[in-house]
Amino acid sequence: MTDFGEILRHIGEFGLFQKLTLLALSFPNLVQAFIFESFLFVEFDPDRHCNTDWILSADPDLSPEEQLNLTLPREEDGTFSRCRMFKPVDGNISTIREHGLNEITGCQNGWVYINNMYDRTVVTDVSKEFNLVCDNANLVEVIQTVFMADVFFSSFMLRNNHTHIPSMYIILSYQQGQMSLSPNFYLYLAFQLIVGVGAGGFRVNCIILCEYSQFL
Repeated sequence: MTDFGEILRHIGEFGLFQKLTLLALSFPNLVQAFIFESFLFVEFDPDRHCNTDWILSADPDLSPEEQLNLTLPREEDGTFSRCRMFKPVDGNISTIREHGLNEITGCQNGWVYINNMYDRTVVTDVSKEFNLVCDNANLVEVIQTVFMADVFFSSFMLRNNHTHIPSMYIILSYQQGQMSLSPNFYLYLAFQLIVGVGAGGFRVNCIILCEYSQFL
């Protein structure tokens, strides 16, 4: 019976060609590491509260602290609510101060993001109306789930050595453009689907090519 050592002597050592092949295939895998880690940054959710600038029409000289005290309810831990506000009313500031506001509603005029580490994320992008917070917060998990499921299934579907180059092209091109070119959540999700196909297709094929190069 032929043992493994004899097989290695027959096919040769891990030479220059195999090393160059491994190096070439490692670069897109390095890019993939950034893709998976990018969820921590692209979908970062900073502290926030409802935009309550409506009350400034009653008194533009309100301090930021007084504005929040008058317009935002507090949670059980004493912090201002991140997703609720007191419903705006037509009244002067003296009446509001004396009687307060009692009817609570969801955020009606967007959010104010506090201590945001980044200029723009999928969660906070107001210009594209993403605002994946409060009632839409579960859509962030949908993005991650769809992406990982796509990677999983494409790993089985794209087990052809000829698909590694298109997969690499997908990874490098669509990953760069998905945030800047996505005007809404649904197109961003479509970009994630495409990147997931490329990521799953390349990961499997690069392993196959590395193994195959050993026999060349």
